[in-house]
Amino acid sequence: MANTENKNLKPLVFTLALLLLLNLAGNFFFHRFDLTKDKRYTLSETSLNIVSQVTEPLYIKIYMQGDLPAEFKRLQQETRQLLEEFQAYNKNISFEFINPLENEDSSIDNIKNLYSKGLTPVNITVDDKGKQSQAMVFPWAIAFYKNKEVNIPLLKNIMGASTTEKVIGSVQHLEYSIADALNKASNEKQKKIAVIKGNGELKEIMMAKFLLQIRESYHIGPFTLDSVAKSPNNTLEALKKYDLAIIAKPTETFSDAEKQVLDQFITNGGKTLWLIDQVTAEMDSLYNPAGATLAFPKDLGLNDMFFKYGFRINPDLVKDELGSPIKLATGEQGSATQYQDFNWKFAPQVYPESQHPIVKNLGGIKLDFANSIDTLKNGIKKTILLESSKYSKRIGTPTEINLNIVAEETSPNHYINTGNIPLAVLLEGNFKSVFQNRVLPFTQNDFISTGKPSKMIVISDGDIIKNQLDKNYEPVELGFDQRSGNLYDNKDLMLNCVNYLLDDTGLINIRSKDLDLPLLDKEKVYENYTQTQLLTIGLPLVILGLFGFIFTYIRKRKYSK
Repeated sequence: MANTENKNLKPLVFTLALLLLLNLAGNFFFHRFDLTKDKRYTLSETSLNIVSQVTEPLYIKIYMQGDLPAEFKRLQQETRQLLEEFQAYNKNISFEFINPLENEDSSIDNIKNLYSKGLTPVNITVDDKGKQSQAMVFPWAIAFYKNKEVNIPLLKNIMGASTTEKVIGSVQHLEYSIADALNKASNEKQKKIAVIKGNGELKEIMMAKFLLQIRESYHIGPFTLDSVAKSPNNTLEALKKYDLAIIAKPTETFSDAEKQVLDQFITNGGKTLWLIDQVTAEMDSLYNPAGATLAFPKDLGLNDMFFKYGFRINPDLVKDELGSPIKLATGEQGSATQYQDFNWKFAPQVYPESQHPIVKNLGGIKLDFANSIDTLKNGIKKTILLESSKYSKRIGTPTEINLNIVAEETSPNHYINTGNIPLAVLLEGNFKSVFQNRVLPFTQNDFISTGKPSKMIVISDGDIIKNQLDKNYEPVELGFDQRSGNLYDNKDLMLNCVNYLLDDTGLINIRSKDLDLPLLDKEKVYENYTQTQLLTIGLPLVILGLFGFIFTYIRKRKYSK
């Protein structure tokens, strides 16, 4: 009897000792095990670096709680699990799920409060076994840190996608959304962006949505080149204090002195985002009795600079069969004007095929009267970010643009070896000055002919950053086309461009993370509802009962002897 007790005691003591050792080791070594195939819950090094910046309590409110549709329950679950990962690495982070519609008496006030913070709800149709109903969901969160509040969008709006597809895209961007918000809340602004003025660039209100977004992470300010005429060296020194210069749709020619200032900013390591139209053509000029306008080349005086840097923006227009929808009047029925959607071929709808982090996982990008870009060999690394479809071609200018083009009939034979035209290019390397071995427009003691490592992005459409205005002349969301009601990914593209040019934390790489999210096909589930119930509920119970019966039978047989 004593021997039996000793035999039973030894495994118990060994187990307790092992558990004690594991606990002690856990106090010194921390590790999270992610058993998912795509490692969706493994935080990137960038996220871990951002988490380490949180030195005081950070509180997150997530407004997705209550009776949610199935797709949003999945988004809620993924959000919770990812936040638990962030919390595991830093106990200063806490979060709470809130249902803003739970209390009927206060729900209206809650909705108004969320609206005032810019958190707009999503109205969706819930289909439950053929029965449809409407539901309001707030796919948002707010991070509170010190005296800061940062909104966290949890649902990515993808044009033309179903709710399920939107949820899949949103989960892919979830780590980026949370990490970006934590970075904005815990990190002080350091990088500075200059929005170049003085040559007929876009007005602030036409870029308002973009500027409001990037000012959350960077210092931003207008920088006029008018002072170059009187004090070019002082203007250059002032511009050198910025990290990025944005040149958005200039319409007036740059002087040689202004070009030298921009050139020396680049050779000193400054980053640039060029949004250039080489042709004068506007949609508004088409809405006249003739329904036509003349598109003609524009001389900005920048061609020699661009050629030296390794690219050329041509004074032509890209006509693409994969255009954007446009509404035009087709007649009248009674007293009401009838409108119809047509394909507008001078507004290419570009779906990025490049796997570069700037454009990876982005949806449709809308351009207006874009020009073609040629790349030149000069030792600078060049990456094509956007290009037209294979059914596109270049139209030389000057040329007449007429709304009647929507009735044009074409075939693939019209686009043999003419498509895939570059529309946006990333250039990286040591840029050489356009004024190398030339007489300088103004004397500069510290002139640099071969620059420090730098990078620039060139997009042959200034309207890509332009937001439309509503009837009250208030800016609408960047990428939202009021004429068609479509929302394009222009905003995400612009933010990615800025993040890539300035990003020291690597946030851009989180955005391009790939996840494999298998979701149930609801149509198949409804068709095989009984079989699905038996498979998901009945079969596990049968297996469990069978296991219990066999275990009991073996145990009785063993101890009956």
